[in-house]
Amino acid sequence: MRIFSFRPLAGALFACVLIFCMSEWGLSLTADTEKISAPAAEDRPGIAPILARGFFGRTGGPSPRIDFSRPSPSPWTTALGSSNPAALFPAAPAAAPTGGPAWGGAGKMATASTMASLSAAALSANGQATDFANFDFAGGTRYPELATASVGPAFYRPGSTVAYVPISLDRPTPNTVIARVMTEDGPGLVRGVAGVNYQSIYKSVIFRPGDPLTKTVSVPILLGVPQADFIVRFVEAPWGGRMGTDRAFVQCDFQQEPTAEQVAGREPRIFQPTGTLQWKMSRETLKWSDAGHDKAWSTKLPNGRSQPGNQETGIYLDGWVYRDYGIEAPLRYTDEGLVMHTQKLRQPIAWDGVPYDYGAVVLSGHNTRPVQIGYGQYEFTAKMPNRRGSWPAFWLISTAGWPPEIDIYEGFGFESWWDFDRYTANTLHGGANITRTFQQGVFMNTDEIYGIGGFTTGFHSFAVDIQPDYITWFIDGKETYQAVNPFAGFRWYPIMNVAVKTTGDYADGTGDMIVKDVRIYSDGGQ
Repeated sequence: MRIFSFRPLAGALFACVLIFCMSEWGLSLTADTEKISAPAAEDRPGIAPILARGFFGRTGGPSPRIDFSRPSPSPWTTALGSSNPAALFPAAPAAAPTGGPAWGGAGKMATASTMASLSAAALSANGQATDFANFDFAGGTRYPELATASVGPAFYRPGSTVAYVPISLDRPTPNTVIARVMTEDGPGLVRGVAGVNYQSIYKSVIFRPGDPLTKTVSVPILLGVPQADFIVRFVEAPWGGRMGTDRAFVQCDFQQEPTAEQVAGREPRIFQPTGTLQWKMSRETLKWSDAGHDKAWSTKLPNGRSQPGNQETGIYLDGWVYRDYGIEAPLRYTDEGLVMHTQKLRQPIAWDGVPYDYGAVVLSGHNTRPVQIGYGQYEFTAKMPNRRGSWPAFWLISTAGWPPEIDIYEGFGFESWWDFDRYTANTLHGGANITRTFQQGVFMNTDEIYGIGGFTTGFHSFAVDIQPDYITWFIDGKETYQAVNPFAGFRWYPIMNVAVKTTGDYADGTGDMIVKDVRIYSDGGQ
C-alpha cells in the first residue's frame, strides 16, 4: 500500500509543498541519512542460527532456524531405541528480507483492512486454562494447533512521544510464544528515519497461556511527521508459534485514532514447590550401579549404553563395569558436587558390536522408585559443560515407556553455534510405543529474554512443575516457558546425562557437568 496518489494537475504543486515541509521537519528523501538501527539478525544475540550441513538443502544465504511448529523428528531427541532414528528438521524460513516493499516468502505486510477482523477478535477473546480442557490429547499422542502471531498496523499523532504497535495471536496459545520484533525505515518518499523520527527498537513480546490475544510493543517517537511511516517486523518466526503477518506500517496521522497501549497478561510464575519433598540428593542418597535399584540410579539407559539413533559417538560408562579399560572416573564427588565426567577414550570400547572412542555419562532413575512421581516438581541445580561436542540434559521419561518425554534442560553443544552460557532448550515429545507423533518446545537465549545466563561459570537451578493442566519450566526460580500438559496421568522417572556427539579431539574447555543438588517433590495421587 502506498500513502499518496497524485492527480496529474496537482502533482507539481504538491511536490513543492512536500519538499518545503521536509526541509522544515528534517525528514529525508534519500536512503543516505545516518540511521540508528538494530544490527542484522544474524549478528544479533538471540536464538542461534543452525549452520547448514547438507541436511537443510542449502549452504548459503541467511542461516535457517529450527521450526518447532513442525511435528518432525528432532536431531536432538534422546530417544530410547535405535529403531526410531532421529532426523534433522528441514530448514525453517529465514527472516524476511529488509529492503523494499516487495517482500517475498511467507511474510506479509499488514494494513488496517487486513488486520481489522483479527484485532476485533483479539480484544474480546482471552486464552484461559479451560481453552484446552476439551481437547483430545489421545493419550499423549496429539497436541493442539499452535497460535499464529501477526504484527498489526499502528497510528500515532504528531507530538506523540511513543507509538504502540499491536502484536496479536489468532487463537489461544497452548504454550508460551515469544515474538522478537525490530524496527526499520519505511519505503518510498515519505518515510520515518531511525534516529530522526523514531528510535530503533529490538524487543521481545511474550504471550503466556491464558494471556489476552493482543499486546503492544512501544516505539519511542522523536519527531512525528504527518503521513511519515516506518515498519515494525518480526526478527524471525515466533518461538513457540507460527508466523502470520510479519510486518506492518506505523504511521503518523492527524485523523486516525492513535493505537492504544495493551499490556494485560500475567507475570511469570515464581517456582514454589507444592508437593512433599520425596527425594533430595546427597552423598548418602545418590548412589549408582550398573542396572540401578530403589537405592541406586542406573549408569545406563533402559535400552543400553549407546544411542545410535541420535548419532552419538560416546558410550555411557560405568567406573566398575569398565574398570579394566583405563578410563577416567565418569562419576565422582568433589566439594562442588557430583562431577559427571565425559572423556576421549585411550582405546575404543564396543557396545552392540560398535566401537566408541568417547566416554559419556548418565544416571537414570528407571529402576529407582523413590525418584519417580506423577504430578509434582523436579529441580536440578548444576553447572554446565562448555566443550564442543558435549550434550548435557535433564529429562523425564514415562515409566510406561518412551515416548512421552519432557526435556527440562538440554544443551546442544555438538552444534558449533550453541552458546552454553546463554542458550537452553525445553521440549515435549509425544507418542507411544517408540513412535513419536509430535514434539513441541523452544530453545532460546535466556540471557536476552530473561536476563539469565552464565550457565558454565556458576550454578543455576532448572526446574519443571507438572500439573494436570500445564507443565511449567523455571530457571533460577523464574518461569521461562509453559505448555499445556498432553500427558495427564503419566508417571515419570528422571535422567541426567552428558552425551557426546563429535568426531574431533574433544579437548577444549570442560566436558563435565557438575550437579550440586536434585530435589523431587510429589503432589501424590499417582
